[in-house]
Amino acid sequence: MSDALAERLRTAGCVFAEDEALVLRESAADDAELDRMVVRRVAGEPLEAVVGWASFCGLRVLVSPAVFVPRRRTELLAEQALDRTRSGSTVVDLCCGTGAVGLVVATHVPGAQVHAADVEPAAVACARRNLEPLGADVHEGDLFAALPPSLRGRVDVLAVNAPYVPTSAVALMPPEARDHEPLVALDGGTDGLDVHRRVAAEVSGWLSLDGVVVVETSVAQAPGTASLLERAGLVPAVVHDEERDATVVVATHPGR
Repeated sequence: MSDALAERLRTAGCVFAEDEALVLRESAADDAELDRMVVRRVAGEPLEAVVGWASFCGLRVLVSPAVFVPRRRTELLAEQALDRTRSGSTVVDLCCGTGAVGLVVATHVPGAQVHAADVEPAAVACARRNLEPLGADVHEGDLFAALPPSLRGRVDVLAVNAPYVPTSAVALMPPEARDHEPLVALDGGTDGLDVHRRVAAEVSGWLSLDGVVVVETSVAQAPGTASLLERAGLVPAVVHDEERDATVVVATHPGR
């Protein structure tokens, strides 16, 4: 049965058919549900949306249909945020999607004050399922406008997974992303840096004196992201993980 299932998935274009077959079988309550899941996956829905969860930094993150699925490369963003978080730190997961980054922090740092925000109502609902059981607050709105004004100047760790795919490249993304995830979570504008510009324009006013912002980006766009943060008065550094093809820019106030 598992071999036939894997072959069906492989024929549909699933590269890791055997692994996906195991996940589907593990997640289905019975054969009827498994059949329904396979039909959805073969039709092109992301595996994570089909089974309702994604593996991220060793945790199970709940995933809903039509919500941005957390990528393995984003684990670097979560790790960089986690390394800088202490009990009592105020942490914001901006453009949070499922809230995966905030979930990692809230799980591993008891006492951290975790907030998450996204402009997409479906993402906010999903993030609340992941984060509210841990005492985190999830807000709906456009970037910093979603956050309580009381956080201004008090954010110790700001993790940003804003869209950074250039508009012309969205059509080249895997169909699981371009056909099933919201465009607002993918399209970063002509050069991919439109949302990064907006973040950089306000970020220094939200960070605490010792605060740090960590922004996911790409190898090609990292110099641009770093330049935007530098022009905002911060001191940036680029961190890259070749194995996961992951790149982030970390920036702090001068002298910190």
